[in-house]
Amino acid sequence: MADKKEKKGFKAWWAGLKGEYSRIIWPEKPTVIRQTVTVIIVTLIIGVLIAMVDSLIQLVLGKII
Repeated sequence: MADKKEKKGFKAWWAGLKGEYSRIIWPEKPTVIRQTVTVIIVTLIIGVLIAMVDSLIQLVLGKII
């Protein structure tokens, strides 16, 4: 009896998953490319800024200590 309940639960879950998956509005390829490039650029800029702040802190602490 537990097996039937598990299978029915899984089938209901799977049907619900398929229904939700069909409702997803996928972005167009140019949008995905533009957003990916934006994320990469922002990540690089933030990485450079963090490296500059780190170097500045090291320089200041090196002169103090």
